Amino acid sequence: QVQLVESGGGLVQPGGSLRLSCAASGSIFSINSFGWYRQAPGAQRELVAAITSGGSTNYADSVKGRFTISRDNAKNTVYLQMNSLKPEDTAVYYCNANIRVLVVNTYNNRNYWGQGTQVTVSS
Repeated sequence: QVQLVESGGGLVQPGGSLRLSCAASGSIFSINSFGWYRQAPGAQRELVAAITSGGSTNYADSVKGRFTISRDNAKNTVYLQMNSLKPEDTAVYYCNANIRVLVVNTYNNRNYWGQGTQVTVSS
């Protein structure tokens, strides 16, 4: 079993900052990539940022220059530093991980999701 546990969401004023964390635990052989997604009310879930095992990153155009994704491989944890937050960043943020796990006697790559954490940007 693999679990992703997120933390760090909350209410912040426009222009403020938040840092999200997501820790993976369980029967993990390796983590191929992490991603942060978000879903606003009435909208589809969208990719915010992603990072590979080698540290390559990509960002949605709407957050470039404001958000930074990073990972601590020793802790199986990914972070999302969010600066200069705007009201349109308000959403539930979900952590995603593509993880190599051992199933019966075979290694497989599987996708896992966290439970989501609410980020609200409002004055």
